[in-house]
Amino acid sequence: MGYAQLVIGPAGSGKSTYCSSLYRHCEAVGRTIHIINLDPAAENFDYPVAFDIRELISLEDVMEELGLGPNGGLIYCMEHLEENLDDWLTEELENYLDDDYLVFDCPVLRNFVEHLKGRNFNVCGVYLLDSQFMTDVTKFISGCMASLSAMVQIEIPHVNILSKMDLVSNKKDVEDFLNPEPQGLLSELNQRMAPQFAKLNKALIELVDEFSMVSFIPLDLRKESSIQYVLAQIDTSIQYGEDADVKVKDFDPEDDD
Repeated sequence: MGYAQLVIGPAGSGKSTYCSSLYRHCEAVGRTIHIINLDPAAENFDYPVAFDIRELISLEDVMEELGLGPNGGLIYCMEHLEENLDDWLTEELENYLDDDYLVFDCPVLRNFVEHLKGRNFNVCGVYLLDSQFMTDVTKFISGCMASLSAMVQIEIPHVNILSKMDLVSNKKDVEDFLNPEPQGLLSELNQRMAPQFAKLNKALIELVDEFSMVSFIPLDLRKESSIQYVLAQIDTSIQYGEDADVKVKDFDPEDDD
């Protein structure tokens, strides 16, 4: 059985930085992971790339040869990848052992997820959201809905991460959204929105609160304890290292150790 993280999230959310920091952390503790790039627009990496979609197709080539813009080019690249899952991706995956741990920097592709699961991989979605985006209740709800959309689309265990915590000037503002009080959220949301949205606001808050479908883990890449905690949550979700009986202490965002 193999193990895989699918690192997803909006542009600029820190996916490549997360992959780089994760690689350095695992290298420091003597753990082997393989990072795969499935972003046809990627340029440079500061970590070894196990294999790269640009060996199959690149955004630059598509834009030049087909005269497409960036958005149209990306769509074309993703469609081309899906068409070649059974050939290119299968051939690449044959280079790895059954118990290898792979990290994919990639967009959300349902067929890709099904392909990995069909090859006996335990897969976890790792959704990154820039913590600097979480500055008020409207953005918090927007982030929750974006994360929930990804969760519903690919139907695998999910870990949601607030990235770039090291860049947040007032961490208290962000931490208030890690365990929010629903009535307070609803009151603030109603104050910011027109009265006709009251029922929608109530439904959104209930969705986030009652079903406990979305929660976020803060990630501060300056702190090894933060990286370790996030990785432990992901490992648990895909049952990696269960036989090792690893114990990880609770993570305190203020812990600098």
